[in-house]
Amino acid sequence: MTPNPKIVQSIEKLDYRVTVGDVAAQAGLELNFAQQGLLALASEAGGHLQVAESGDVVYLFPKNFQGILRNKYWRLRWQKTWSKIWRVLFYIIRISFGIILIASILLMAVAIIAIIVAANSSNDDREGGSNRSYGGGFGGGFFVPHFWFGDIFWLFDPGYNRRRRQRRRQTSNYQMNFLESVFSFLFGDGNPNADLEEHRWQTIGSVIRSQRGAVAGEQIAPYVDKMDQDEDYMLPVLSRFNGYPEVSPQGEIIYYFPELQVTAKDRQSEQISAAGYLEEKPWRFSQANSGQITMAAGLGVLNIVLALVLGNLLQDGTIAAELGGIVAFVQSILVLLFGYGVLYLLVPLVRYFWIQGRNPKIIERNQSRQQRAIALNQPDQSLRQKLAYASQFAQQKVISDRDLAYTTEDDLLDQNIRNADKIDRDWQKELESGS
Repeated sequence: MTPNPKIVQSIEKLDYRVTVGDVAAQAGLELNFAQQGLLALASEAGGHLQVAESGDVVYLFPKNFQGILRNKYWRLRWQKTWSKIWRVLFYIIRISFGIILIASILLMAVAIIAIIVAANSSNDDREGGSNRSYGGGFGGGFFVPHFWFGDIFWLFDPGYNRRRRQRRRQTSNYQMNFLESVFSFLFGDGNPNADLEEHRWQTIGSVIRSQRGAVAGEQIAPYVDKMDQDEDYMLPVLSRFNGYPEVSPQGEIIYYFPELQVTAKDRQSEQISAAGYLEEKPWRFSQANSGQITMAAGLGVLNIVLALVLGNLLQDGTIAAELGGIVAFVQSILVLLFGYGVLYLLVPLVRYFWIQGRNPKIIERNQSRQQRAIALNQPDQSLRQKLAYASQFAQQKVISDRDLAYTTEDDLLDQNIRNADKIDRDWQKELESGS
């Protein structure tokens, strides 16, 4: 069984000694899922169980437990290797769209020049009686655009990646190269809210933990999408973190989460979102700068124009047959080159209008959550009473080494002897204090 990476990361962040509530709050996982994952991980990575006299369980992991897992699971080693390979493959895929566009423009430009040179040579033969071949006119006058070569030559330059990392450290905002900007122009730069749900549950868990396991619905409202008077939005929170509702004498509902009140260490209040609410990021058309976007769009237009010009020149079907070579090859794929140019401009156009329709909804949700956060920071009398009632259920139970009744770290017989000695010492202290 492959360990859940969220549980692994939570254990590391919480210094390798955790309770189920610690991990569930840190990772935003359901309590039952977190408990199953911790049990499996403790079994596979040589972790230990520490049971307090209250019956609460603490999981203790060795600091090198990730190394133990990697040595045990060949799959983890393969996944780590594949992730490195995929990063390279995906980068090649990203720049391939720009390379195809440039290659398309170059092919059509060369074919057009070849046709024009051949036509001029034919006219010169008729007028001057000379017997020159089609290829004689290429000479040294062929113009090759140079602006993209700085981006292509990195493939053959072993020091390119090192210099790019240096540039990243020198500038706060990394500037993508032209080939990367072509992919960004076409498909954007991914969903800016891809980890929104994960961040939502992590923040909700941190809010509950910071309030020592007891909250009012209004304290969770800034982190959900929709709020209703019946507080149905709290049902998934109760289900995920094993919470319980409690009705105040005034008939208001608060929620407490016993398992999130148990922790392995006396932890400071978790860092909550600086905004005080869950803020979605608006979609951006592209992270490329305006010059790169203009150049990418301009090359797409140029690709279509060249395809139309070449199609007009090749209306006479005998030209490609007479010239052969690259002209014949380009004629055979001219439909594909033209279609690529059309799709190259159509895809970002459709994406642009899709973003224009999506971002207002994101802004509306953010404003709604912000208003809830403002209302929470400026509570009325009813909300203050509700928060005061919730604080009656707030507590934090810290399980220290002195609270342990059993741990799998040591032999059971040794633990029983130590526990017996502890009981004797406690009994003697009670006698002494009584006397």
